[in-house]
Amino acid sequence: MAEFRYQIRRFLRFSEEAARCAGLEPAQHQLLLAVKAHPGPTTVSDLAERLQLQHHSVVGLLDRLAACGLVRRRRAEVDRRCVCVELTRKGEAALSKLTLEHRAELRTGGKALAAALREILKHES
Repeated sequence: MAEFRYQIRRFLRFSEEAARCAGLEPAQHQLLLAVKAHPGPTTVSDLAERLQLQHHSVVGLLDRLAACGLVRRRRAEVDRRCVCVELTRKGEAALSKLTLEHRAELRTGGKALAAALREILKHES
């Protein structure tokens, strides 16, 4: 378990540093990922659940990302009380660049992470 947690922490540290090098805070990067991965329209409530954050914390992240031109908000068509979030072209580009960097890191460090997980699961049986 210790090795698995270490490998996860190594990857997360890489991810945090990559986000900062791209001019984003790690939580902002996570929000962009959550918007991209969500099927259909993404609401603030969806993002709060996905990121395990309070609604107002997500709103703060969105404010900063919208100010940078990485996301846009719009009212939901069915329920006008809901706000939907989508990536802009600039947000898509930033996320794409970070995703390529993360995939490269997983190609090198992912084997150790997978091996540590396999070892844990092997002992579960």
